[in-house]
Amino acid sequence: MAEFDLIARIRQRVVLRDDVVLGIGDDGALLAPPPGQLLAVTMDTLNAGVHFPPETAPADIGWKALAVNLSDLAAMGAEPAWCTLSLTLPRADTAFVDGFCDGFLALAAQHGVALVGGDTTRGPLSVSITAHGFVPAGAALRRDGARIGDEVWISGTLGDAAGALRHWQAGAPMTPALRDRLDRPTPRVALGQALRGLASACIDISDGLLADLTHICRASGVGAEIDIDALPASDALRSAFDADVRRTLQATGGDDYELCFTVPPAKCPAVQALVAQLSLPLTPVGRIVPGTGVHCPGLSPGASGYQHFV
Repeated sequence: MAEFDLIARIRQRVVLRDDVVLGIGDDGALLAPPPGQLLAVTMDTLNAGVHFPPETAPADIGWKALAVNLSDLAAMGAEPAWCTLSLTLPRADTAFVDGFCDGFLALAAQHGVALVGGDTTRGPLSVSITAHGFVPAGAALRRDGARIGDEVWISGTLGDAAGALRHWQAGAPMTPALRDRLDRPTPRVALGQALRGLASACIDISDGLLADLTHICRASGVGAEIDIDALPASDALRSAFDADVRRTLQATGGDDYELCFTVPPAKCPAVQALVAQLSLPLTPVGRIVPGTGVHCPGLSPGASGYQHFV
């Protein structure tokens, strides 16, 4: 199948929005942001064997490729709107493209995201997505707002995706519940928008809690202390690993795409109220302190998060 036939195959499945003036098929898209909103833009690339096992189902690759970008928008408190897709394939494989679109467009439909353009090319399997969203001026969540005395909170549970990868790297069968968290992370879009005006800083957990919270600390000029025993864990993770391994996976494992955010003490009751409102566990796990870096007593010395070029 030729390149433009692949593009046409994708295009016929795409649902557009009223704010898409011109979508797939031209040299560029024409889009109409609403007045009074800032445009939040993020981009992520996923490569086979680095960000997902090569044998991952095409639908799961499509889902995850979009999910990690929507997670970034969630961390900014933004409402997703549009995306572009750059898809590199070893060959023009219609079965792969159809499966990829099944996962990709299912998640896009959940969040009202329109695919408005992109590119296809030949090479090792790789997916790059640029996602766009809206956030009211002055309301965006950022990394540089944490203040001494703020509490550090986590959504959901940590370590499941890293646990699945640990099994895969060891050649062991992956626990289905853990594998699902690796293949189909849930971007916390509703939570990100609900945290506007409550959280002082926010980031999504892609490279591990310690690594990502360090970004908040560095941007805000503060330090953080984490209670290792307070980190939330799923039943599946508790069953699959002993306590020491589990804690390391929770503190340093990436790919969970939960949100880590800081909250002034006076606003913590309002955050706690979101648990019932969103049907999502939210857990305080530490505090912002004077100094630099993230301190996590009880964790093995030298433990850190994922680093792309090490």
